[in-house]
This record gives sequence, C-alpha cells and structure tokens, in this order.
Amino acid sequence: MIEAPHRNLRIDSRSRVSVSRTPPARDAFSPPWESIRDIAFEATSLGPSSPVGYVFASPLVPVLRPVSAYAAMSFAPGAGILAGAVDLMHRIRSEFRYDPKATVISTPLNEVFDKRHGVCQDFAHVMIAGLRGLGLPAAYVSGYLRTIPPPGQPRLQGADATHAWVSLWCGPELGWVGLDPTNDLLVANDHIVLAMGRDFSDVSPVDGIIVGSPKQKLGVAVDVMLVE
Repeated sequence: MIEAPHRNLRIDSRSRVSVSRTPPARDAFSPPWESIRDIAFEATSLGPSSPVGYVFASPLVPVLRPVSAYAAMSFAPGAGILAGAVDLMHRIRSEFRYDPKATVISTPLNEVFDKRHGVCQDFAHVMIAGLRGLGLPAAYVSGYLRTIPPPGQPRLQGADATHAWVSLWCGPELGWVGLDPTNDLLVANDHIVLAMGRDFSDVSPVDGIIVGSPKQKLGVAVDVMLVE
C-alpha cells in the first residue's frame, strides 16, 4: 500500500531467460483426441501440470455451444489431437481479424466470437473455449514474443508487447504443446512464458486498485532482445 502523494508509479522488471524447446511438426502423429479427453477426465493428480484443472469453464472462458460446434469442425472422429488443434488454430488465424480497437479486457467471449475481431487474448480465449467444449484440457499462457525485424532493418526498442497463446495437453507422451492462434504457430523459442492459468484473470501481470485523479495515463513497454 502506497499512501504518500505521488505523481508516478513505475514498475520495472528485467530478466535473463533461457528458452529451449522443440515443438512437434504440424503433421506429427498424435493420439486420437477422444482418448486424450478420457485420460484427462480420469486424472487423479491436482498438481500444476495435471490436465484436469483445465477441462472446465473458467471466469472468462465459458463453454458456449456455438464455439464448441466451431471447434468440432476441426476434430473428426478418431483424428489426432495435434492435427485437430493445428487446424483449429489455422482457422482462427484465417477467419478472425486482429483489431486492437474491437475489444477491451472485459469484452465477453460470445461477443468476440460473433464479431470475429479482437487481439491475442481474445483469440486464445476462443480457442480454449472450443477445446474445452470438446472436453480437452487447454490453458491460457501469458508471456512475451520476440519479434524479428525485416532484413536490413534495425530492431526497434520497445516494439514487443505482452502476448497470449494456448497450451494444449496432448497426452502423457507429448505433454503440453503451445499453439499461437494469433500467428498460426506452434510455440518454439521466440515465445517466453510468464504464467499459465485457466484464462487471463489468472495471469494478469499487475493486479490492484488505484484511487486518484481520473486524468491517469497508463504506459506499457516490453523489449525482448537476444543475448549472444
């Protein structure tokens, strides 16, 4: 609690992170999605890596019949879970438009789905809702994405932003696999994880209440740089 009068509140966080992951190929073999659904519901562990905590609706991700039906189009009977998830991710990237002005944090999921406009948080929530509607364990991941400038162009400081994507449990062998519906990517080493939860409400990087003048301004800058 800060009770002294002040004009600025600044939070700086600096970290050096080592990332080393190899995503599966988009067409890699994976178990049938129905078997993963059944295994997830039978899980007995409540540990952080257990899938059972991510199969039910959460505060910002209700299970909606239209969204479940939309996701089901990617999951034919007996299809591999990874193939279905990649197809759903690709469809969201193709059929939804990135528009920072279309939504705010409080925009409900059904409105995002109807508009087909939004940002990375919205696309992740839609994909998670569709997967959970099929009984599949899907988590919300918040973090940073390292961007690569065009050839010959310098990298802009502060050009990166907080990002959101999906982590899908694909069974005991494959484990959790990251999928980025905003960019139609399987998550590799350019994605840096900050937190994983059921939806955005679990992983907000800053949480609290500020009481003061209505003339407040919030500025956020993120910079991700490769350390040689």
